[in-house]
Amino acid sequence: MKPSDTPIAFIGLGLMGVPMVNNLLKAGFTVTGFDLNAEVAEKFSGQQNFKFSKSPTEAVSDALVTIFMLPDSSIIDGVLWGKAGQEGIASHLKKGSFLLDMSSASPVSSRDNNQKLKELGIRYLDAPVSGGVKKAIDGTLSIIVGGLAEDFEKTYPLLEFMGKSITHVGAAGAAHAVKALNNYISAAGLIAVSESLIAAEKFGLDTHVVNKVFNASTGKNNTTENKVENFMLNEAFNSGFSLALMSKDVQIALKFIKDMECYSDLAQQCVKTSEEANQSLGKGADHTAVFKYVKSFQ
Repeated sequence: MKPSDTPIAFIGLGLMGVPMVNNLLKAGFTVTGFDLNAEVAEKFSGQQNFKFSKSPTEAVSDALVTIFMLPDSSIIDGVLWGKAGQEGIASHLKKGSFLLDMSSASPVSSRDNNQKLKELGIRYLDAPVSGGVKKAIDGTLSIIVGGLAEDFEKTYPLLEFMGKSITHVGAAGAAHAVKALNNYISAAGLIAVSESLIAAEKFGLDTHVVNKVFNASTGKNNTTENKVENFMLNEAFNSGFSLALMSKDVQIALKFIKDMECYSDLAQQCVKTSEEANQSLGKGADHTAVFKYVKSFQ
């Protein structure tokens, strides 16, 4: 896919969507964007290859590739198929065009959407990302892809402008399954590290030293490496990824694990802790503030 002949529609211009679009614009793509927050258009002021549309249907009218970066499956389904008197975009997508769902979503819903879009002649790939805002900005996201191998090969050159590690994991829906499980593991690690550091502190240990030991030992994980010093011990709690989204992600993972009829006790506890922390800390809380929530029980 060459930038010069691949018009893109990008729906969902939040913390992740904006830097991802910026990388596509830098690569020379023409992007038409849409978000419920029209003020986000100001972030692309002066970008000649960017246009902000008044509606999702208008945004996709000329697109060869449509990209979703939306909060959850209910919103995705609403944008695709319509709801509450609003028309969906599915009937406006060009036959033979691609829809890349880069959101975090239900694997089952993604598989169903793939089948429906296939009947309309639309090529569907679920392509969720991992790495957060920092990697979205520098274009080094980890991108997990589900869908037909031939469609993956055709869209790979486009994905390279947004990610560094790009892995095809199976049929449609497979990537959202892997992403949900990855986010569950990450959340479980965050909670475990929070509990451990607070116990260490209560024992009189230097938590900076303790975390250093974790990073040189088998307890090392994404939280110990990237979150403890940058966002947790300094109480900044501003990683850019919300607790509400973490809570949603672990719920998706738990439902998937249960749907597969697998043991899920730890996943259930992770969902419980995430939901309780989200309710306690309030709207807008960063996911690293789980540390603050756990500490409140001292």
